Amino acid sequence: MSISTAEVCRGAMRLSLTDEPVIPLLLCIMRWPVAQNSCLMPSSFLSLLICLSLIVPLYLPPAVQADIYRYEDEEGVVHFTDAPTHKKFKIFLRDLRKDKQLRTRFRVAVGNPQEFEHLIAAASAKYGVSPSLVRAVIQAESGYNPQAVSRAGAGGLMQLMPGTAKQLKVTDRFDPGQNVDGGVRYLKFLLDTFKGDVSLALAAYNAGLSNVAKYGGIPPFEETRTYVSRVLSYMR
Repeated sequence: MSISTAEVCRGAMRLSLTDEPVIPLLLCIMRWPVAQNSCLMPSSFLSLLICLSLIVPLYLPPAVQADIYRYEDEEGVVHFTDAPTHKKFKIFLRDLRKDKQLRTRFRVAVGNPQEFEHLIAAASAKYGVSPSLVRAVIQAESGYNPQAVSRAGAGGLMQLMPGTAKQLKVTDRFDPGQNVDGGVRYLKFLLDTFKGDVSLALAAYNAGLSNVAKYGGIPPFEETRTYVSRVLSYMR
């Protein structure tokens, strides 16, 4: 039996949302065979995906919007869900409400770097740290968002943890001036500790001094190794 894309779109538009915090459209298994024997040709399947991408955001109230994941199994059956059960599910549609969080998480600049340049210049000169290193750390840590907060609780431009901020006499981590001054001061301490080795200083900034000491170098954490490489690339 052949099903046209238009019929699928009309059917999708007739779906209604319940009061439950679950989206029927996302929870159902979209059993569209896409193998060689498929009754739904690849071009039609692509049209279906485009159709869904246009319809779904319009029919999801702000209170229940979520990322939509897609997975094609060994039999060519395509599954859609907002609650992936294994790693084979990949992002199909993003929840636009998470956009700001994602920009911070992936460190895309959301603030105006020039707005903080005078703070960077002052702290760099005060503690004898390269301005380019400070800029790179801020870019990697917060994307120049002075209100950024990590999942671990670090906050501000240079993502200071509460305990670290307290040791550095930083009373307001979200005050750009205090945050940059404290962050650069801490960077200087780490650089002095590792005798100017920028990579080790960055590893300690990300994973902590104890972990660098424990492993005798950059810890074997993917996040830390990626962080060090990213900061160094921003300096170039």
